[in-house]
Amino acid sequence: MNMQANTGSDTPLLEVADIEVRFGRKIVLHSVSARIDHGAHVAVIGPNGAGKSTLLKAMDGLLQTSAGEIRLKGRPLASWSRKEIARMVSYVPQADGRVLPFPARDFVLMGRYPHLSPLSAVRPEDRAAADDAMRVTGTLQFVDRRVDTLSGGERQKLFIAAAIAQGAELLLLDEPTTFLDPKHQADVLGVLAKLNRERGVSLLTVTHDVNAAALWADRVLALREGRVAWFGPAGDAMDNAVLGAVFDHEFRFGVRDDGRRFVLPEGGA
Repeated sequence: MNMQANTGSDTPLLEVADIEVRFGRKIVLHSVSARIDHGAHVAVIGPNGAGKSTLLKAMDGLLQTSAGEIRLKGRPLASWSRKEIARMVSYVPQADGRVLPFPARDFVLMGRYPHLSPLSAVRPEDRAAADDAMRVTGTLQFVDRRVDTLSGGERQKLFIAAAIAQGAELLLLDEPTTFLDPKHQADVLGVLAKLNRERGVSLLTVTHDVNAAALWADRVLALREGRVAWFGPAGDAMDNAVLGAVFDHEFRFGVRDDGRRFVLPEGGA
């Protein structure tokens, strides 16, 4: 295992230290450690069943750990209230095809729940935050459309807008480009890159697209059978010493004009 975590003195935004997650008697995550620094973009890759989605849910406090500790801004995650966590961390789950029939702006406004009491009315600043989130994701044009009338790519950008309206410093995204065509994949990845670059929002993105992981993220965390197989700079993951070992498969690589390597499609020349 090549653990190349940042060793600077700054406290990471979120840190996972030797955590274990069990489902009954089955251990799904074994002694997993990683860190997400402020402004980082970490991509999580690995075969099906490696524990990627489980890791995201544990990081958001949705699953309990049976060993180890998760720390948010240096404090144990368990010491924060759910509302406090929601002000700092937003979880965007995998698309499952279910869509609520709400107007788009109302859906994005739901992301403001950590900043409202149960009986409080939506404030002007909440509407401003929702409109800003829709503007940055390119969804303001859908403000009066119902969510269930939007395409898959449009809905995915709207889900990200709701996460931005939440005001979180860290977005945990589980397969944000699944089922999207190449154009909408590029649109969603572009929105995330803009958030990371221009607003300093930290990203942890689960993906099956190893090229997206290498070309869009700063660092790659590779899981295999519930364990950390590799954690390091994204460009260094483009090697069979890493990917071949993680996926038990030999890859062929090309080189872009900027010198970065990428995985060639199967059967490519």
